[in-house]
Amino acid sequence: MATSATQTNGGLLGYLASNIEHTGRNPTRVLIGFVLGWVMFALIMWVFPRPEGLTAEGMAVLAIVVWASIMWVSEALPVGITGISVPTLLILTHAIPWDKGKPPMGTVFSGFTGHVVWLCLFAFMVGAIMQLLKLDRRIALGILDKVKASNVGRVIWGFFGVNILLAFFIPAANARAATLLPIVKGVTNLLGDSDEENEAKKAIVIQSLVYGTMICGVFIMTAHLPNLIMVDIFSKAGKTIGYLDWALLQFPYLGMFVLTQWWVRYHFRTKGIEIAGGHAKIQKMHKDLGPMSRGEWTLLLVFAIIALLFAMGKGSPIYQLHKFQLGIIGLIGMLVLFTPGLFPFKWKEVQDRTIWGTFLLLGGAITMTAAMGKSGLAAFLADMAHGWVTGQSWWMVLLILMLATHVIRIGMLSNVAAIAMLAPIVFALAPKLGLNDVALTLLVCDTDTYAYLLPTQITAAVIAYGSETFSTEDYAKAGWVCILIAIAYGILIMAPWYAVLGLPVWNASAPWPF
Repeated sequence: MATSATQTNGGLLGYLASNIEHTGRNPTRVLIGFVLGWVMFALIMWVFPRPEGLTAEGMAVLAIVVWASIMWVSEALPVGITGISVPTLLILTHAIPWDKGKPPMGTVFSGFTGHVVWLCLFAFMVGAIMQLLKLDRRIALGILDKVKASNVGRVIWGFFGVNILLAFFIPAANARAATLLPIVKGVTNLLGDSDEENEAKKAIVIQSLVYGTMICGVFIMTAHLPNLIMVDIFSKAGKTIGYLDWALLQFPYLGMFVLTQWWVRYHFRTKGIEIAGGHAKIQKMHKDLGPMSRGEWTLLLVFAIIALLFAMGKGSPIYQLHKFQLGIIGLIGMLVLFTPGLFPFKWKEVQDRTIWGTFLLLGGAITMTAAMGKSGLAAFLADMAHGWVTGQSWWMVLLILMLATHVIRIGMLSNVAAIAMLAPIVFALAPKLGLNDVALTLLVCDTDTYAYLLPTQITAAVIAYGSETFSTEDYAKAGWVCILIAIAYGILIMAPWYAVLGLPVWNASAPWPF
C-alpha cells in the first residue's frame, strides 16, 4: 500500500521511476536515455539537413543507428528488444526500399536468418544444458585442483585454463563471467582481510572474470558475439572464415594474458601471497561433486561430434567431410541435443537458461551492420574517417583507429553494439587506404574487446564489479596499462602474424588465403 501511495503521489513520472527502480535500473538514466533516443531519431529523420553524399536511405539508417546506440548505452530498453526493433524501424522508415508496396521482410530480418545466429543459438543451448548438469562447475574446480591452486598466481592461471575450456561451450563472455563468479568468490573468500590479501582479491577477480574471459573470447569464434558479426561481414563480401581458420588467426592473442598477468600481479603486489588451505578446499569442493554423470559424458560426446563437424566443413585444413555452413551444423546440433531421453531436463529449464535477449541483440546488430552497408552509410562514414588517417603508414593508421576506438568506447557498455557500428565502417575504410579489409577490421575491432578503463564498458566487468572486491579507481589504474598492452600487441604481434598467414594488413591486393 505504501508503494502504491508513493507512486500515486508522484504522478506518472513517479510511477514510471518506481517501476524502473524495481527492475534494478537507474530511473534517471533510463528515462533520459529513452527520451533522448527518440528525440535524436526524430531530429536526424526530419530536422537535420542531410549531408552531401549521404543518401536518404543512409540518413534513415543513421537515425536508427543513433537510436539503437543510445538505447543500448542507457539500457532504456532490454538489449534484445532494441535488437529486434532495428528491423522494425528499417521497415517503418523505408531505410531499405520497399518492393511494389511490400516491406522487404527477408532483407530487414536477414540478421536473424544468417548462419552465425543459429551457430550462436546452438552454443547458448549447450551452455544452458551444461549449467543444468553443473558440468561448468566441475570443469572449473577440476582445473583448479589439477594446477594445485594454492597461491594467487596459480589461481589466476588456473582460471585462465578454465576460461579457455569454457569458451568452447559458453558463447558469451558475460555468461562465462556469471558462471565463474560464485567459484571465484569462493576462492577469494579463503583469503583474509589484510591489505595484501585484499589487493590479491582484486587481482584474482579482475584477471579471472574480465581479462581472462575477454582474451579467451577472441580466440574461439563462438565465444564472443562480436566475432560472429565480423565473420558475417566477411562472408557477405565473399571472404568466408571457417571455425579452425578463425582459431588459427586469433590464437596468439592468448599470449596477451601473460603480459596482463605480469602487470596486474605487479600492480597489486601479489607475489608470494598464499591462500591458506586453498588447494585442500578446492579439492574437497571438487570431490564433493562425485563422479561424472552419464548426462555429462553424453553432452561432452555430442559437443565433440558437432565440434568435429565444425572443423571438417568446406575448406577444412584437416579433412573436408561436408560443405554445410556452420549455422546448418548448429541446427543439426540442436536437433541432436533434444533427442528424447538424452538429458533429464524439461524444455522450460533449458529455455530459462538460454540467453534469448543476447540472441535477439546479435540478430539486430547483424541486421544493422548490413543496413549500414546497403544504404551507403558505412561508406559515407568511412569517407569521413579517411581524412583522419590519409597519408599515414599502416601502423600509424592502426594506432590512430585503435586509440579512437577506446575513446569512443568510454561511454558504451556493449561490445556487440560497438562492433555492430564500428566493423562495417572499418571494413569500408580499408580499401580507401590501400589496406587489407579483413586484417584491418580484425585488428581494430579486436582492440575494442579490451576496453578496460571503466567497469561499465564491458558486461563481464560489470559482473566482476558486482563482487564488491575492487573500486572503479582500482579498475582504471590497472586497466589503462592493459589497454596500451592490447594496442601494442595488435600492432607488433597480431599484424605480423596475420601477414604470415596471408593477410598482410599493408597489402589490400593479397589473395584470400582461406
